[in-house]
Amino acid sequence: MVRRLLPLALALPLAVVVLPAGPAVSAPPGDVRIEVLSGRGDLVTGGDALLRIVLPPDASRQGLRVDDDGRDVTKAFGAGLDGLVTGLALGENVVRAVLPDGRGARITLTAAPIGGPVFSGPQIKPWTCVGEVKDAQCNRTPTVRFLYKSTSGGALKAYNADSPPSDVAKTKTDEGNEVPFIVREETGNSVRDQYKIAALFDPKQRVDPTAANPGFANKLVLTHGASCDTSYEMGAAPAVLLEDALSQGFAVASHALDNAGHNCNIVTQAESLVVTKELVVERFGPLTYTIGTGCSGGSLVLQQVANAYPGVYQGILPQCSFTDAWSSAQQYVDYVGLREFLEGPGSVQSGILPAQWPSIFGHANPVNQISFTEVIPNSGDPSRSCPGVAAAKVYSDTNKGGLRCTLVDYMVNVFGKVESGPDKGKARRPISNVGIQYGLSGLLAFIQGPKDPTRPPLTPSQFVALNKGAGGYDYDFNRVATRTVADPVAQERVYRSGAVNTGAHMDTVAIIDLGGPEPGAFHDIYRKYSMRDRLVREHGTAANQVFWEGQTPLLGDSSFVTDGIRAMDDWLAAVEADSSSLALSKKILAAKAKAGVKERCVGADGADVPLSVCDATVDPTLFSSPRIEAGGGDPVVGFTDDRLDCETRPIETFDYAGKKFTAVFSAAEQATLKSVYPTGVCDYTKRGKGFQAATTWLTYQDASGRVIYGGTPLGAAPVSVPFRGTDVSAARGSLPATGGSVVLAVLGAALLGGSLFLRRRRTATERF
Repeated sequence: MVRRLLPLALALPLAVVVLPAGPAVSAPPGDVRIEVLSGRGDLVTGGDALLRIVLPPDASRQGLRVDDDGRDVTKAFGAGLDGLVTGLALGENVVRAVLPDGRGARITLTAAPIGGPVFSGPQIKPWTCVGEVKDAQCNRTPTVRFLYKSTSGGALKAYNADSPPSDVAKTKTDEGNEVPFIVREETGNSVRDQYKIAALFDPKQRVDPTAANPGFANKLVLTHGASCDTSYEMGAAPAVLLEDALSQGFAVASHALDNAGHNCNIVTQAESLVVTKELVVERFGPLTYTIGTGCSGGSLVLQQVANAYPGVYQGILPQCSFTDAWSSAQQYVDYVGLREFLEGPGSVQSGILPAQWPSIFGHANPVNQISFTEVIPNSGDPSRSCPGVAAAKVYSDTNKGGLRCTLVDYMVNVFGKVESGPDKGKARRPISNVGIQYGLSGLLAFIQGPKDPTRPPLTPSQFVALNKGAGGYDYDFNRVATRTVADPVAQERVYRSGAVNTGAHMDTVAIIDLGGPEPGAFHDIYRKYSMRDRLVREHGTAANQVFWEGQTPLLGDSSFVTDGIRAMDDWLAAVEADSSSLALSKKILAAKAKAGVKERCVGADGADVPLSVCDATVDPTLFSSPRIEAGGGDPVVGFTDDRLDCETRPIETFDYAGKKFTAVFSAAEQATLKSVYPTGVCDYTKRGKGFQAATTWLTYQDASGRVIYGGTPLGAAPVSVPFRGTDVSAARGSLPATGGSVVLAVLGAALLGGSLFLRRRRTATERF
């Protein structure tokens, strides 16, 4: 167990910080301001939004009138200045707050159906609802159950409000409030799938986000599922009964679409998180910050969403780390093709033995490539078994009109469709293996002399046979002799969307990466180092990323999630307490030191041991990938692993460990390689085709709901516009463009002061 490093400090796994909102730049101190506490004002769902009216110092609440397109909603604010405004119409709503002297403010809220879409564009079809639902959007009335912690310990038990048990334990939140350990767990549907929300709550109390709730510390943990797949039916939201987090006053929530094994689409993942956070706020009140936690596919969601939709999390705890779906997809496809060659006649034709495979696959254990490609479904194959779709309705050679069950088709709003040729109408594909020299490390070892006796090198003839036999796949995932060519439009969009996470926007999120030794179960340790290398490349430092390592395979240690949430809580609380003018990225680094968050190594007995122990047992140099072995990497910062389609150079100009192309290969071998690489071999001194930072907060639909392939920026989150005297027009067309980008809004937020050691402030509002 981690000892507290500071008074009231808590150790947390995977978190994301949410910072208090600063004053709107459009409203001077003497003006009225309207703040949206439940999320972005242009991403409202369910017909309601939690708002706050901020009055100038010389004004009082008396006589304040609030309306929605002329409909009086003043009563929603009761005696205070926070109010849950309901009855919002789909589309634009102009909300005004007006004082008796004519001073006021107005803001345009844009509302979407609770069933979606909100910004993901036209939804996946077919889609099957599960259970009792009201409509085709799978909407249903939420259900609530109460559970409690017994004074005798053990797991949470069912709580009967009509006959309350006598053994209810008490807990003290991190704000110092002692409350009964009774948990309200709500299960419902939004954006066509299941969500869960849990928090400490008094069953006798009415749900009201504006009311005092001593069991809620205005903080949230989001949990996530594993794997990576595509589904066409409802699933189950990941578990939310994290007792330690709940005991501290956190709400804990999840959504089925944030289980990557159910939905591996970054856009619908982000959308469901935004909607879930809105629901939490509308139940319990504004959030100060949000922490995300998840292993494997969960870590994938955390990191790619944090980069493409900054502000969804303030801190993240990736465990069994994956950086994103599409960087890993290239390793998966490489594995499939190389396995097909080396486990088939190719092994005989080339003479390559299993002992030589490490210089091709990058892993000493051949189980790694087998487990990856057998456990994780091949979402590049359109005719595979498709979750939620009858086999007769899936695409095949005899059913060309069937559903194509691939990740690119699942993400067609991101990639768009092929516009001409034999593959017209199919989703564009960003994957490529053009220019990859598989087994290059083995060839170089042959030329230079092997340095590792456990890794036999590859002869030039074996290298040629391997790369000739590697081949590629067509759009239907049929094996072809030539290499797989990426669609250039898809290649640009895979980066622009953030589906490949370059780390460009991850300096404003706190990261504690949790993990242990890799046992051949395809959660390769190099991936967290790839994220570190990306951060260094983009920001000059990776100091906002901390490693916690242990001896338990993949997970590190059983205590890491609980301790990690507490540590992240300390870290984010220190960020919140920093009232300086530093940029958010700088505050995160300064807060890490103040909170005492450091890299850790945990021994087999659960006690902290020197970092050198984990350097030996959690060693990234033991495991790599086909593209690492093929020479892939950034010449300055290391193996960033985010080039899906490399730039090339003529093979004749490639330096093979100081030897020329013609000196290494025979004339026949040279001719074969030139036919394999007609456009040349990868040049890793260049960034790669389509490479760019993600454009944050993209929407894939226009105002009428029609698809925008490739997406377009949502732009600035709406802020209120002040008016005085007779300037009280509520006409939608009269509202000027206001506010800055979401990122700038976060970076420029005025943070609350106050000591880290004092009670955490509950009135702070989270930045989305």
